[in-house]
Amino acid sequence: MIKDTSQINPLENEAIYIFREVVAQFEKPVLLFSGGKDSITLVRLAQKAFYPGKIPFPLMHIDTGHNFPETITFRDNLVKELGVELIVRHVQDDIDAGKVKEEQGRYASRNSLQTNTLLEAIEDYKFDACIGGARRDEEKARAKERIFSVRDDFGQWDEKNQRPEVFDMLNGQIDHGQNVRVFPISNWTELDVWNYIAKEQIDIPTIYFAHMRETFVRDGLIWSVDDDVVFRDKEETVEKRMVRFRTVGDMSCTAAVASEATTITSVIEEIKASTISERGARIDDKRSEAAMEKRKQQGYF
Repeated sequence: MIKDTSQINPLENEAIYIFREVVAQFEKPVLLFSGGKDSITLVRLAQKAFYPGKIPFPLMHIDTGHNFPETITFRDNLVKELGVELIVRHVQDDIDAGKVKEEQGRYASRNSLQTNTLLEAIEDYKFDACIGGARRDEEKARAKERIFSVRDDFGQWDEKNQRPEVFDMLNGQIDHGQNVRVFPISNWTELDVWNYIAKEQIDIPTIYFAHMRETFVRDGLIWSVDDDVVFRDKEETVEKRMVRFRTVGDMSCTAAVASEATTITSVIEEIKASTISERGARIDDKRSEAAMEKRKQQGYF
């Protein structure tokens, strides 16, 4: 149910304004959808921005093939309920075609392999604006992004060459071949997102809440057991633990956290007390000090 938009908070108001500017300034926008809480929040904001009409652009998921099953089920149910178009592009297709090479070993992940699949999809569909749920509080490279962040004709980002955004003026002018990444909830925090989910009573995948799961511990992080996806040494023993996930990505790079939080209210209280960042359980961000920034420069979202 879409609530009356006359009673809106400043962050929601800003996000709705951004969505409407995207549709006003671009010809072929798309919402990049992962099935995580941030992209689910974007969908609700898009509903509000264009109510009583339907969301006027498709959702697109870059599927690594190593997603949490709960997320894929949620994705499919949501698009069916909303009646929106869903585009799915598969990293496995690029691996099979020899366009990217599967990583091997202890920290192998398909997360970075998404870049090629994403850039090809943008080119194939001629999308000129890709809307995503990145937030400045998540990671220092994301803190450098503008709300309208231009990518060149190779899909690359130059963090030193960005447009000023003064007085909420969003400049969507791009040259041929360029596209813009758009971040409507850039100014939100993790807690803002959860408070909004609570306020709007938004459904989210069950893995965000504490549940019993087969896991093992490596490097102080709790990993979900899936021997077809997540590398595990023989000496890494499996135990059932009560865990939840603060962020949702490729299974091979997203660790869980020990938790007893089974409701939105208890999740919010847990986040308030946490001393670890949301992406502290994302091993792909730990490969180097500038891991995220390097991926973004190459075209990663």
